Amino acid sequence: MSTALLEPPTRDRPQATLKLSQSAPNFIKSQTSTFQLPYPLSLFSNSESLEKWSATENLFLATLRSGDNDSAYALLESLTDRFGLENERIAALRGLWAEATAKTPQELIDVLKNYEEILKEDPSNFAIRKRRCAVLRSMGQTEQALNALTNFVDTSPTDAEAWSELGDLYVELGMYEQAIFCLEEVLVLMPNAWNMQAKMGEVLYVSANQKQESGEVARSLSESMRRFCRSIELCDDYLRGYFGLKISTTRLLDVLGTGKNVQSTTLADGELALPKVESVRKLNQVATAKLAEIVRRVGAGEKGWDGYSEAEIAAAKELLARETQKIER
Repeated sequence: MSTALLEPPTRDRPQATLKLSQSAPNFIKSQTSTFQLPYPLSLFSNSESLEKWSATENLFLATLRSGDNDSAYALLESLTDRFGLENERIAALRGLWAEATAKTPQELIDVLKNYEEILKEDPSNFAIRKRRCAVLRSMGQTEQALNALTNFVDTSPTDAEAWSELGDLYVELGMYEQAIFCLEEVLVLMPNAWNMQAKMGEVLYVSANQKQESGEVARSLSESMRRFCRSIELCDDYLRGYFGLKISTTRLLDVLGTGKNVQSTTLADGELALPKVESVRKLNQVATAKLAEIVRRVGAGEKGWDGYSEAEIAAAKELLARETQKIER
């Protein structure tokens, strides 16, 4: 079995997801048997393994995302036959199927009603509660989605995914302080998640726009810079981290250079001092050099440099081009 089948499809790599989904028909054919023992006797079958069902679920998600609904349904039925309709995870996957194949707003409302009926019988079904939050958000019912997610993290404070979703919702509403709090909770649970470190850096960077005093702006940008530094410390060649480091240090240099009293700003207890201009400038240069290297290697098609998003590479090229134009002027 390919190791790719054991990795859940990700949003930022659509080509990999499409390639994974294309292997579904052969996988389904290989798993089809003319004789199958009923559960629980199937547990003693040689074909029963954790890897098999992990691959089946991952293929289901990939085919659903790529629009291969026939294969997705076949995989879903296989999972249902194995684990039963009462299984919480299966109920959530069937709900996800209904959401993805809904063609009208009314069908989505029906999915939401089904979730609410399930929760009336079992309020502790966290998988369905998460799907309900997702449907509310997709339907534009922001206030209800916010309340649902807030209640969810109150009862399940160790669910990093829920905290991240709540943070995203606060960002959409422009409530950056609340979003930062949510991301801090995520990082308490997942301190080595480089993508979440970068996400925190992005929110801090955007939140600086709401600050009035140059000292507050500098503090937000400094913390943003540190988060991006942490993300690339955890993951070498992380383009998003270097991109964030570049824009945060560029803006921070402007703030530190124009604000005469910025460095003398009074710090709160436990707050880190603002970085020195020379240190920020060096980090800016490092980010520029690394972005240029990534763009060059990806453009040349070098082996091991093919996992980057096309959109992110295009954004990096544009950023470097603006930098070049600024130097020429």
